[in-house]
Amino acid sequence: MEIQAKYAGYIERQRTEIDRSRRYEDIRLPEAAEYANVLGLSNEVREKLRNQCPETLGQAARIPGVTPAAISLLLVHLKKKSA
Repeated sequence: MEIQAKYAGYIERQRTEIDRSRRYEDIRLPEAAEYANVLGLSNEVREKLRNQCPETLGQAARIPGVTPAAISLLLVHLKKKSA
């Protein structure tokens, strides 16, 4: 019981992260995505995305070196583009 109370915050944070990852899994990226147009992405992340050509945001999130911040930038870019 004491251990559960001690780690409850960490467990909840992990559950939140898992839920977020599941939502990203189905968000499709355009086939000819222009990562150069996504403001704030580092050149390294742009290159990795161009080389890997992920089909979904979930796939992009699993590319080594692609940070959660970069995924957030991609998500914002996609929402702006669709609006």
